[in-house]
Amino acid sequence: MDKTMDNSRYSRQMIFDKIGKAGQEKLLSSRVAVLGTGALGTVIAGNLCRAGVGYIRLVDRDYVELSNLQRQTLFNEEDVRRSIPKAVAAAEHLEKVNSEITLEPVVADLNSASIDQLCSGVDLILDGSDNLELRYLLNEYCIKNSIPWIQGSALGSAGTSTNIIPGKTPCFRCVYPDPPAPGSYPTCASAGVINMITGLIACVQSAEAIKFLCDSPDLRTDLFVVDLWHNSAEYIQVKQDTNCPVCVQKHFFLLEKVSGTSTAALCGRNAIQISPPSSKTMDFALLASKLEKAGTVEYSQYMLRFNDGKTAFQLFPDGRAIIQGTDDGNIGKSIYAEYIGL
Repeated sequence: MDKTMDNSRYSRQMIFDKIGKAGQEKLLSSRVAVLGTGALGTVIAGNLCRAGVGYIRLVDRDYVELSNLQRQTLFNEEDVRRSIPKAVAAAEHLEKVNSEITLEPVVADLNSASIDQLCSGVDLILDGSDNLELRYLLNEYCIKNSIPWIQGSALGSAGTSTNIIPGKTPCFRCVYPDPPAPGSYPTCASAGVINMITGLIACVQSAEAIKFLCDSPDLRTDLFVVDLWHNSAEYIQVKQDTNCPVCVQKHFFLLEKVSGTSTAALCGRNAIQISPPSSKTMDFALLASKLEKAGTVEYSQYMLRFNDGKTAFQLFPDGRAIIQGTDDGNIGKSIYAEYIGL
């Protein structure tokens, strides 16, 4: 659908000579995907929505909780009470900010099976995730399909961001050659995070996105590293690894990996996500009729919630479930099999 531009909405931005009317028109015709609508993603989505990016796809697998409000700027206590998916809540709030653009909320887990559906058809991808493994997977997908993406991460009081433009810059694997072993690196659950660093990194990512979409020659090519608590900031020039398995050798191991039921511990929570090997279409009404004999059940079009005093979980329409009270994948799978069925 063609977009029309209300000059008064973007007047202050268009006065900035690096954007102007031509740049604003480019933004309005651009399509981006924001992967993760948490601490980084909510700020990124808000910035791009207000800047007039014409189409924004919001992808997130999770729902709003009270602990999110400390740093995830689009949500409020009513979203917590409603317990709705983050992508849906983000889109609802942003539609009240800019009704002239298209917002597409997608409640889904990004993995090797779903990545093409979730990431295709856009000009640029912005990383708002809290998942290191996902970034390695995203890097492979973007290199293979020549889609630019902007990385961002924040932990404690420190953060990083880099632009990855296939064929022009080093890729994520060049910057971080060896993925750390699972459980060997800190997370927001173990190290914490302050909202000022997530906001800063997300704004850096947003600015680079606007530069890219406006074809600016000032797009950054180095790695930005900052620590707000220890008063440090630096730009590190990274060279392409001439033996990089991804951007040089074109090996896409993660992208081609086929697995069965997968598990993922969720940052900052004693919970595990269980994802079936292929997407399902859950019949919440039917399942609720069976589970109501065992505990309390409530559901909407977005999610089914169950609690029997010992076991609690949230189930999504595609078959994913978040099992509360454990970070053990085997226990999570057992609960899934017992209550939902594999």
